Amino acid sequence: MPKASRAIEILPGTATAPLETLGDHLRIARERRGESLRAMASRIGTSVPTLRRMEAGDAKVAIGIYAAALWVFGKSAEFAAIMKPGDDDYATMLDVDRADRRRGRSVIAAMEPVENQMPKRNG
Repeated sequence: MPKASRAIEILPGTATAPLETLGDHLRIARERRGESLRAMASRIGTSVPTLRRMEAGDAKVAIGIYAAALWVFGKSAEFAAIMKPGDDDYATMLDVDRADRRRGRSVIAAMEPVENQMPKRNG
């Protein structure tokens, strides 16, 4: 039996809850389409026990199985958009911070309102 991944062991509930929701959504989609567990497992290239685990939100199910299921349901594009770089607000903030540092601006100055950054006029 393969050794369990430490990543699976340390997953917090905030990470496992979405897997359970996704699994539930996949089960509902399968049932609404009238697909049996056996037929769907065959379509996505896995076993019935693995499909059951996936529908239960088991974090040990390989991401490729989820990808296959999403492809069967026509949702591959949504899967690919999960970590779209343009939607990563934290990374964008870091990019701006690095650019500011290259220009010699302090991080604090970059966060001040624009009116506080403009030179004062005499007169």
